[in-house]
Amino acid sequence: MKLSSKIHPISYLKSHAAEIVKGFEDNRSPLIITQNGEAKMVVMDIRTYEEQNEAMAFLKLINMGKKDIAQGKFQSAEDFFSDMDKEV
Repeated sequence: MKLSSKIHPISYLKSHAAEIVKGFEDNRSPLIITQNGEAKMVVMDIRTYEEQNEAMAFLKLINMGKKDIAQGKFQSAEDFFSDMDKEV
C-alpha cells in the first residue's frame, strides 16, 4: 500500500465521510488528514484503534516488568509457587 494514497486534505474528509467509513469495511488502513499541507490527524476504524490500544497496554506491562526485574523486584518461579501453595 502506498502511504501517499492514504493522505488527504481535510476537505476530502468533509465531503467523503460516509465513503471513508464504508471503505474501512474492505481496507483497515488508517487515513492521514492534512490541514494547510501539514498532517493533523489520523482516521482509523474502531477495530484497529482497539487493537492498537491493547498492544500499547501490553507493551506498557512488559516495560513495567522489565523495570521490576532491573530493580530486583521479582522472585523465582519456585518461590512463587511455594508461596501460593502455602496460601491454599
